[in-house]
Amino acid sequence: MKLQFESIKPDSGSSFKILLTPNLNNIFYWHFHPEIEIVFVEAEKGIRHIGDHISTYEGSDLALIGSYIPHLNFDYGIKTRVETVVIQLRENFFRNGLDTFPELTEIIGLFERAKTGIAFTGTTKLMVGERLKNLSSLNKFDQFFELLSIFQLLANSNEYIKLETRPLSNKSIIKEQDRILQIYKFVDENFKEKINTNAIASKVNLSVPAFCRYFKKATKLTYTDFVNQYRITYAKKLLLQDKNVSEACFNSGFENLSYFNRAFKKITGESPSIFKKRGVINHT
Repeated sequence: MKLQFESIKPDSGSSFKILLTPNLNNIFYWHFHPEIEIVFVEAEKGIRHIGDHISTYEGSDLALIGSYIPHLNFDYGIKTRVETVVIQLRENFFRNGLDTFPELTEIIGLFERAKTGIAFTGTTKLMVGERLKNLSSLNKFDQFFELLSIFQLLANSNEYIKLETRPLSNKSIIKEQDRILQIYKFVDENFKEKINTNAIASKVNLSVPAFCRYFKKATKLTYTDFVNQYRITYAKKLLLQDKNVSEACFNSGFENLSYFNRAFKKITGESPSIFKKRGVINHT
């Protein structure tokens, strides 16, 4: 669970590195590096944990991560099929003369925004994901220009979320990241149990009031809302596996069916039964 520094070398004959499905799903790889990273992952569901931003994704995820931002491998804990493409570029990629080209102004702006992390959504995510999956089949010259083209597309997209996370700069931030990591690990292992704020506060050496203030500031959610969000993601999976609403409710940690229905609608915008029916139609 310790934060690890990752040493990265570009591929031979290239200015960046391409990693295809590194199969780290059984490893809790909480790490950082000076390289800028773009990652696309396809999986049934997973965790996006970048700096002090924690959320879940379903189906696929696409993120651009700035230098020295700690992050967890996107395939951690996934038991089903997963496909990942990771591109890692030196932090000075655009400081070796490329930043003087006016044609690259928008891409330079994209990388400025990426210093605090960006996640892409919608058609942008899907289009870029397909192009990233094909990148390794190109020769080195074409890889370089295809990557620039991908960055230009991202720079002009409005389908993105600012993650507003921070790069490492001192020991206090490292300590904070380790604390967030412990909380996430605890939720991952205990979300089906009754929510126990005392237990998690004690685990990270905070009083309950201090923990609640800390967690709300770090995630913009209450601890209960965060656990419920995690539970609902799991419940959606169960519903799509043809479990009924009651089974999804109690097997994901909820103790009350009416509360489950309210929480599900609050988070997803629809009731569990409608979600299940829509999922069945989409799979027929």
